[in-house]
Amino acid sequence: MEQINNIKVVPCTSSNYLRPFRVHYNQVSRYSLIARYHLVSVLIFNTTSHCFILVKQFRPAVYMSEWERSKPKPLQPAEEESLEAAPAEPKVPEEDKAGETSKVTSSHQPPASAGVTYELCAGLVDKPNLSLEEIARQEVLEECGYDVPVAKLRKITSYRSGVGVTGSKQTMFYAEVSEENRVGEGGGKPQEGELIEVVKVPLHEAMTFAFDESIPKTMGVIFSFIWFHSNMSPKYKISTNV
Repeated sequence: MEQINNIKVVPCTSSNYLRPFRVHYNQVSRYSLIARYHLVSVLIFNTTSHCFILVKQFRPAVYMSEWERSKPKPLQPAEEESLEAAPAEPKVPEEDKAGETSKVTSSHQPPASAGVTYELCAGLVDKPNLSLEEIARQEVLEECGYDVPVAKLRKITSYRSGVGVTGSKQTMFYAEVSEENRVGEGGGKPQEGELIEVVKVPLHEAMTFAFDESIPKTMGVIFSFIWFHSNMSPKYKISTNV
């Protein structure tokens, strides 16, 4: 999962999933946004092993955020004066300058693991001939390897995500599965650029996992675990570590 290398930042001139726009309106002179499909997500609970099924994958946007955060901060005036007063460093020969620049850049580039996040199984609503439940069922099968009947999907709620950039509407479902429903390994569609790892979170560790800030995760994971604790945990009579 985290053996990702040769990371480069290049312009994106076209995409099957995103379309950049700039909107002008009266409140603010202009605002940039990205048009995107709506989404479905699924909180999956395995009743055989009493654990949640999440997915783990590399997210370039998260990685770039960490990369930007790790860059050296501009020197403050006092620091600049101190630097100017320090003895001059020996000059670097021209033929070595390129190598020096490369070393400085790479030293601040975070490891690929900085862009890996834990998420609910989810996917784009990009098939107009299918219902939201049918799309959610396909995503559970492709990403996590469980075949869940549409009738077993329970809608939790819908909400807006990425309101500052995409404004997408996300519909969240809940599905209970057992090992009998498992028909594959999951992992998504490699031909579409997906590299997904299936992860299990035991029910008794769920709330600790949700509020552990050292574990990179989406708000969907946190919200859905809280929802489960409030609505479903009494059914299983197991503490969720609140």
